[in-house]
Amino acid sequence: MKVISGDKAEVKNFATPYEVREFPKGKVELILIGGALVGKATFLPGWRWSTSVQPLVHTKSCEAPHFQYHVSGRLHVVMDDGSEFDCGPGDVSLLPMGHDAWVVGDEPAVVVDFQGMIDYAKAA
Repeated sequence: MKVISGDKAEVKNFATPYEVREFPKGKVELILIGGALVGKATFLPGWRWSTSVQPLVHTKSCEAPHFQYHVSGRLHVVMDDGSEFDCGPGDVSLLPMGHDAWVVGDEPAVVVDFQGMIDYAKAA
């Protein structure tokens, strides 16, 4: 098991992010901590990766792998292999490269992502 450890204790808060990336119907707030980049994504109702982010990155599907905790709202995920599922509050999901996703319902979906935000929603 790989454990991230730093030389000193750190506390960061998404209220003062390192970087913010905005896109139609959503945003990602990034913090650097312990040598890692952690992202909090907020997806508003009507957000869909293929219509909100794909035009920025120009890939067929999302190529960012995600390891994320779902704080609120619901996302429907469709993998390139055709499998699909919903994620909601309290879920932890591991998504390899190759997927689309969208908000289900009228509540914003908020996720904290510990893996896939390095290049997420960066214009190509």
